[in-house]
Amino acid sequence: MGKDKLRRFRENLTFECFVQPEFDEVFHRDHPLKGNWNRDFFRNDNPIVLELGCGKGEYTVALAQRDPQRNYIGIDIKGARMWRGAKTATDRRMHNVGFLRTRIEFIDALFAENEVSEIWITFPDPQLKSRRAKKRLTSPLFLGQYAQMQVPGGRINLKTDSQHLYAYTQAVIERFGLPCDVANNDIYGSGFADEILSVKTAYEQMFLERKLPITYTRFSLGERRDFPPFDWEGDDTDEKDNEEARKNDISDRTSRSSYANP
Repeated sequence: MGKDKLRRFRENLTFECFVQPEFDEVFHRDHPLKGNWNRDFFRNDNPIVLELGCGKGEYTVALAQRDPQRNYIGIDIKGARMWRGAKTATDRRMHNVGFLRTRIEFIDALFAENEVSEIWITFPDPQLKSRRAKKRLTSPLFLGQYAQMQVPGGRINLKTDSQHLYAYTQAVIERFGLPCDVANNDIYGSGFADEILSVKTAYEQMFLERKLPITYTRFSLGERRDFPPFDWEGDDTDEKDNEEARKNDISDRTSRSSYANP
């Protein structure tokens, strides 16, 4: 492990906006902040918005800066990358931003019922292999977790370059009859991108340089709380997002996965 990465890990622990639970604080038990983020962390009653797989935190910081009346928490397992967002938020003295270093599958130990207002998922690992479909952040497995913590009707936003993940998410929405008010497969080409959607992460800029269209889906879970797993026929296709080319061009994409090792 490089010296700079170690330095960032150490510095993360000095940031008031940075939370790094120990494994035994979230594994089969609830963290003390569960249900108490407004009171104990933000010290206000504003709605809480999560960004899952936040990477360097560019989106989390940008959203928080544009919307000071809501609280934003970026979640990822890659602490060295999260350092960038945490340091920016600290340097700018932003009080409506937090960063949470944990695996996304542990979020049910960190957020209580109705504690989360909205969720953003920006350029996650699309998990193209069909055997890894359950690890997609819009899979029934994760929707069930979101349903336990999100307010009724709360929005879920997915922004991705992956046409396969976009199509899969549409299939999930249709399967469970979920309300969906936006499904756009090229937000820049269609002119749909507004000020918020035009915020670009490092990954998005890379995809745009490769002339890949960026998709956006906005939906909610409605009143539904049960999401049984299912097999999607789209996973039977041989060609998924030009997978081999992506392996060569974006070799570290899997490090964005919620299941990646720290």
